[in-house]
Amino acid sequence: MTEFDYDLFTIGAGSGGVRASRVAAAAGAKVAIAEEYRVGGTCVIRGCVPKKLFVYASHFAEEFEDAAAYGWSVERPTFSWKTLIANKDKEIDRLNQIYIRNLESSGVEIFQSRAVLKDSHTVYLQALNKTVTAKTILIATGAAPWKDEATPGMEYAISSNEAFHLEQIPERILVVGGGYIAVEFAGIFNGLGVETTLSYRKGEILRGFDDDLRAGLHLEMEKKGVTILTHSLIEKIEKKEKSGTEYFTVTFADGNVLETDLVMVATGRRPYSQGLGLEEIGVALDEIGAVVVDDYSRTNVPHIYAVGDVTNRANLTPVAIREGAAFAETVFKNNPTAVNHAGIPTAVFSQPELGTVGLTEADARLAGHDVEIFKTTFTPMKHTLTGASEKALMKLVVDKKTNIVLGVHLMGPSSGEMIQVLGIAVLMGATKAQFDATIAVHPTAAEELVTMR
Repeated sequence: MTEFDYDLFTIGAGSGGVRASRVAAAAGAKVAIAEEYRVGGTCVIRGCVPKKLFVYASHFAEEFEDAAAYGWSVERPTFSWKTLIANKDKEIDRLNQIYIRNLESSGVEIFQSRAVLKDSHTVYLQALNKTVTAKTILIATGAAPWKDEATPGMEYAISSNEAFHLEQIPERILVVGGGYIAVEFAGIFNGLGVETTLSYRKGEILRGFDDDLRAGLHLEMEKKGVTILTHSLIEKIEKKEKSGTEYFTVTFADGNVLETDLVMVATGRRPYSQGLGLEEIGVALDEIGAVVVDDYSRTNVPHIYAVGDVTNRANLTPVAIREGAAFAETVFKNNPTAVNHAGIPTAVFSQPELGTVGLTEADARLAGHDVEIFKTTFTPMKHTLTGASEKALMKLVVDKKTNIVLGVHLMGPSSGEMIQVLGIAVLMGATKAQFDATIAVHPTAAEELVTMR
C-alpha cells in the first residue's frame, strides 16, 4: 500500500493541469485535481474560446455592409447583447462538462475547492476542510488579470473576466493596454457598435511583435473607427452621475480627460501563485510571482512541479498543454521530455487578424543575422467589390547567408489559420527558395507567400 493518498495531485484544472493529469492517469498513476472555479481553465471558461465567439459576433456588422456589393439586400440588422451572452454561456457550460467527463473517464478524481500546500507532499482543500497527500504535486493555476491598484479609481475598472458577463453593452468604452487582449477587445466592442478608445502608455501597440505588423494594425484599427491614444498614462478614474446615469471620467498624465461609460483594463496578467502556500514551503518565485522551474518543469522543492502560465514561460494555451504532457512523460512514463519554447506560432484575433512565427525583423538583426526582407501589402480580393480600404500585409524575414526563413508575419483574413501551417515550415528550417519552389494556390491571399520576390 502506498504511503500517499495519490501519486499525483494537480492544483488547477486548466489546459495544462488537465492534460498532465489525464496523461499521468493513463500511465497508471492515481491522480486527483483541485479547481476553485470551473474545470476548463481561463482559455475555455473566460479566455480564448468565449473571446473568439465575441470576435465572430463583432464581424457581422461589416459582413452585412459588404453583402450589398455582392447583390444582397439586408434589412437593417439589430443586435442583442443578451442573446450573445446567453449563447456564449451555453457553449461554455457544454465545454466545462466535457472537461469534467474527460477527467472522470480517465480516472482522475476532481475536488471543487481551493487547494493550499502544507508541505511538499500535503495539500489542504479549503472547501472540504480536508487534507490529502501526494507523492508528486503539480501547480497549474495559470494567471489572472493585473491592474495597477495604486492608480486612484482603478477599482471602477473591469478586466477581461468581467467583460464576458456584462449585463448590458456600453455606448462608450475605454480599453487600457496595448497587448493582444486589449487590441482584441477593442476590435470586439468597436465591431458591436460601441464608441471605442484604446489607450496605451508606450509609443506603439503590441510590444514584441514585428514593427510592420504593429504599425499596420494600428492604422487599420483607426480606419475601422477605434481611437488609439499612445503615450497615455492614466492618472485617475472618477465615477460620475448625470440624470441617474453612471459614467466615468479618466484623467491622463498629460492632462487630457476622457468621458466614458466603462473602463476595461487589459494591462497584462500575473501568475496566480499567491495564497497557495508556495512561499511558505520554500518554492522559489520570481519578482512577479512566477514559479521558477527548470526545462522539465521542476521547482526547487523536490516532488513539486509547475506548468502553464503560472511559470510565465510562454503564456499560451497550447504551450500549457504541451508542458503538461511533457511533465507526465517525464515523471510517470520515464521519458524525460522538455518543451521547446522557441519559434512558437501565434495569432492575434484583432481586426484585421494577425499571425506570427519566428523572429521579428528587429530581433533577427539584434541576433546578428544579415537579413533580407520580403514584404507585400495588398487589398484582400473580397474588397475589390466592397470598396473597403482595409489592407493585408505579409512579411518574410530571411537570413541572407543561409536563405532560411527566420520569421513570417501576417495581417489579414485567416492569418491565424495560415500561421499554424507556416509554423511547421519555419520549425523545419525551410528556405526562401523552398517557399518559391512551391506552386501557388490561386486565387488566395496565401499565394503571396510563395510569389514574393
